[in-house]
Amino acid sequence: MFGTGSRRTIVWDRIEENDFAQAVTDALAARFPDDPPRFMARVPHGYFDLDRIREDLSRAGFATIRVEAVSFPSRATSAREAAIAFCQGTPLRGEIEARDASGLDNATRGAADVLARRFGEGAIEGRMRAFVLVARP
Repeated sequence: MFGTGSRRTIVWDRIEENDFAQAVTDALAARFPDDPPRFMARVPHGYFDLDRIREDLSRAGFATIRVEAVSFPSRATSAREAAIAFCQGTPLRGEIEARDASGLDNATRGAADVLARRFGEGAIEGRMRAFVLVARP
């Protein structure tokens, strides 16, 4: 790539460009309309503004910055599997339990239902998009 001193990282694009994360976020917003869990939109999909990222890297001392958008399919053997991964296998779980301590299973089922409606029964596929950033001092 750039050689000595270069740094490479990947950041997710906005949540609207990542189908499963968006569907789960929508499902939880319907379940908790007064205080929707926003972990996915706020944290993994919250730092996507390329102008801001370039500015942050420049302030950190990087002079050469290269960005490549990458898109690829996200696959799961079922909507339920994807819902479990998001609702129970990420910090989103804590946000769900903070709103309803005994409601994790119901929230997961609701997310699975939304995923199944949007992407079908059986194995599902959606789109994911991220940015690969390579920076050199």
